[in-house]
Amino acid sequence: MTAATATFDNRFFARVWPIVASHETAAVQALRRENLADLSGRVLEVGAGIGTNFPNYPSSVRQVVAMEPESRLHARARAAAATAPVPIALTNETVEQFNDGEPFDAVVCSLVLCSVHDPVQVLRHLYALLRPGGQLRYLEHVASAGLRGRLQRFADATVWPRFLGNCHTHRDTERAIRDAGFEVLTSRREWTLPAWSPMPVSELLLGRARRP
Repeated sequence: MTAATATFDNRFFARVWPIVASHETAAVQALRRENLADLSGRVLEVGAGIGTNFPNYPSSVRQVVAMEPESRLHARARAAAATAPVPIALTNETVEQFNDGEPFDAVVCSLVLCSVHDPVQVLRHLYALLRPGGQLRYLEHVASAGLRGRLQRFADATVWPRFLGNCHTHRDTERAIRDAGFEVLTSRREWTLPAWSPMPVSELLLGRARRP
């Protein structure tokens, strides 16, 4: 399944993200694998990018419906889907537009909730797309404390969102997940770059939440 018309265009981000995704640290790659471990049934992936997650889906997954609205990234994801170990159905709808008649067993969000305009609204929509008991798996940028938190706020108020696909680094993502009605099952923070690194996205949040 591939939607007919792309709905988002960001030329600069579409040039930069494939380079970033192709050079992820071993720590980020391991977190991606852990985020998808033990999934089964029908899965919705939000913001597939170039399909970085696709090779990591376990064979217990019946189908992945993956959304990527950026036209150039969508084309790269389509190529990745062709060699994925599980069936991948692609759509270029945004998460706010997406609807589906069959509920999902799980939703996967990887480095995407930082870029949506209203995280709680998006998460409430994802909540509605899940079956009762379905899981939200998330690997996301998260607001840091102290000096790095101040760096994040500065980045978010200046050039970072403009050039990097509306990415906001200083968001309380877990609070947004709870506010949307999810029950958080597990959650931890991980440093994926040295603590002295000046990058505002060095700390990631990995977790699992459930629709009650």
